[in-house]
Amino acid sequence: MADDLDRLTERRATLAHRLDLIARGARLSYDDGTPVDMASEKARLEDEVARLDRKIALLGPPAGQA
Repeated sequence: MADDLDRLTERRATLAHRLDLIARGARLSYDDGTPVDMASEKARLEDEVARLDRKIALLGPPAGQA
């Protein structure tokens, strides 16, 4: 279970970094050069971070026992 928690925590950190890059004005494009809709990508990443936060909270130690 600790491995799952570590994996989820690392994934969350990666997504938070991507959100920071978007906030700084990063622009992404697909392999074929088509630009990624950054507003949609930001919303998708925010949803995924929220989902990971919920999973991390369930796998983490009970409140007050960290």
